[in-house]
Amino acid sequence: MEFHHYSVMLSECIQGLHIRSDGIYVDGTAGGGGHSQEIAKRLTSGQLIAIDKDPDAVYTATSRLAPFPQAQVVQSDFSQLGSVLGQLGLSKVDGILLDLGVSSFQLDAAERGFSYMHDAPLDMRMSKAGKSAWDVVNGYEYEDLVRIFREYGEEKFSPQIAKNILRQRQQAPVETTGELVEIIEHSMPAKVRRQGGHPAKRVFQAIRIEVNGELESLSLFLEEAFDFLNPHGRMVILTFHSLEDRMVKQRFAALCQGCTCPPEFPVCVCGNKPKGVLINRKPIGASEQELEQNSRSKSAKLRIIEKL
Repeated sequence: MEFHHYSVMLSECIQGLHIRSDGIYVDGTAGGGGHSQEIAKRLTSGQLIAIDKDPDAVYTATSRLAPFPQAQVVQSDFSQLGSVLGQLGLSKVDGILLDLGVSSFQLDAAERGFSYMHDAPLDMRMSKAGKSAWDVVNGYEYEDLVRIFREYGEEKFSPQIAKNILRQRQQAPVETTGELVEIIEHSMPAKVRRQGGHPAKRVFQAIRIEVNGELESLSLFLEEAFDFLNPHGRMVILTFHSLEDRMVKQRFAALCQGCTCPPEFPVCVCGNKPKGVLINRKPIGASEQELEQNSRSKSAKLRIIEKL
């Protein structure tokens, strides 16, 4: 099975890593191996660790990176970076890349249940293990459904959608993406359904984030990943959701903050010094040319930080 994935902002990500041929780099979201392959091409005595929790991605990345002896693929979640590096006998790296977008393969493979465009069993598990979308839709209480639809999907019709899901559950479980789409559409006024994108987009996004613990993984990663960088090492993170971007922005800002003494203090007494420097003050977006080639790049935001 071929794992198709358009590598969003490929050149910008590679440039942002500022790769040295003898450096050690981590691609925390290998996907189809597009970014990983470009990193590996630039290494001679260096090393690349490509991580992904999706077994299909691991299989494809392993095949794609086979010509590069300097690269190895590990099945894990990027939030477990410290554990992965420890198992490989590594303590520091020169660059870390995260592409937090859902792969084209996962969206387009109907049987994975990620897409509202195909009727398939409710799944959405990137790792193919653990809690599924079926468990969320059929097991969560009303308040929890409203919360995740509102927080993760910014869906203003969350109460109506959650109420109709529970009503359907009283008759029979919601088994497929098609059934869920129908419930969502019937929960919205006709005028709203005709506006903007697909009416199920926000709810499907919210369920996917919940199923895969995406924000929890990113939070754990941001807490410790910077410490694994060598001096002048860089972290490059590509986000596609406002909540993710806000988390990255705030963490990067905290790492770049120096003295926190009140402005009226004549001298610094806190002793805090910045640990990093932002390479781009504002997030980098996809070019017009890329947007024409791949509309999924529209919401992409790239942030880069370098360790001092």
